[in-house]
Amino acid sequence: MNMKKLFLMIVAIVAFAATADAQGFLKKLKDKAIERVQDKIENKVERETDEAMDEVLDGKKKERSARSQREAADDAVGEDSPSIATSSDFKRGSVILFQDDVTAEKVGEFPSKWDMFQGTVETKTLGGVKAINLTDNAQVQPLIKEKGAYLPEEFTIEYDFYYWPTDNVPGNDGIGLNDMKMILAVTKDRSEYPGEGADGGDYTAFVLNHAVCTFSEHSYYFNGNKNGSFVYSFKKGWNHVALSFNKRALKVYFNDKRVVNLPRVNQPTWMCFQVPYDYKNLTFIRNVVIAKGAVELYDRNEQSMTAIEKAIAETGKFVTNNILFETGKATLKSESMAEIQKVADYMKKNPRARFEVQGHTDNQGSDKVNDPLSQQRAEAVVKALASLGVDDFNLKAVGKGSHEPVADNKTEAGRAKNRRVEFIKK
Repeated sequence: MNMKKLFLMIVAIVAFAATADAQGFLKKLKDKAIERVQDKIENKVERETDEAMDEVLDGKKKERSARSQREAADDAVGEDSPSIATSSDFKRGSVILFQDDVTAEKVGEFPSKWDMFQGTVETKTLGGVKAINLTDNAQVQPLIKEKGAYLPEEFTIEYDFYYWPTDNVPGNDGIGLNDMKMILAVTKDRSEYPGEGADGGDYTAFVLNHAVCTFSEHSYYFNGNKNGSFVYSFKKGWNHVALSFNKRALKVYFNDKRVVNLPRVNQPTWMCFQVPYDYKNLTFIRNVVIAKGAVELYDRNEQSMTAIEKAIAETGKFVTNNILFETGKATLKSESMAEIQKVADYMKKNPRARFEVQGHTDNQGSDKVNDPLSQQRAEAVVKALASLGVDDFNLKAVGKGSHEPVADNKTEAGRAKNRRVEFIKK
């Protein structure tokens, strides 16, 4: 074993410990690489932020819609977009508890939907889209008005974060620049930071360490002081992280690939993010969603009727909020395929049954936009079912727009229920 490999092994062991001394050592290790690229990154981000602020002050900029923001984000990732697995058991919870895509925030200001323990947090632009920048050992949590615990027995958490690789820096050896922790606390008091890793002790249920030491090595703590690690290589650009908790089982996904699967974790009460060190313009997050509901404890075929069979037998239709689309588009998200597969299995089991596939939206936006969008989304579901072997002769796509709400559009939770797909048996 050469000296370089021995050195990297020692670094990985130290990183895995995740103690305060280990973090100090990692900081020294990363300083050299960061000095070479940080000026370039900071200039890029500050230039985009300054330009955005100038446009606002000059009165030339109109607030971008969520749709244009998403398109700009897609362009920002480009060819560096991470590969997406075609199979994933992740499904977003059906009731939205918290959501922030940052599109409504003002550049240069503290994001309005967040609260802070310490550090520096600011809305900036990156690659033409708005994002939340955390630095100076920032510790932040969603701004939830209700006091105490808000995470239910079953919930999902999702967010995007931007990864800066430094592989092109001579002598860097793949060291990452995006150390960040996602922390699930077990305390009832949300006014104090719960700590992280071994330091968190009995105050945390789960702590996910992104990119500890290198961009491919990650670690986690659970139930106070138990720990584990895994390998996943990020690519430059926006990466998606998702977590599912169901009464005791916890799963984590990086870009739809499941990387953590724990059978027994203590019940979390609330969550927060922590970004160590004081590096500037390196860590960005956006599209944070917390929802009630989670992946089933086990993926198995029950002998009794499935939820789809039961719903159709009792009501003549099946309604789901788990078929998701890109914002303002008819493009299916990859995590929707698990739900569509279940519908396909039912339809292939009942080949003579005919269904009207209805797309429904919330009332955000005009009918001129929502009506054709809901039609296109219904057609996208029909096309996906056909690709899985369903006879599309038995399917008819119908867009309902926002004309048939099932909940109050004045609340985010209500709008989330209204964004749905219905399968009506004919």
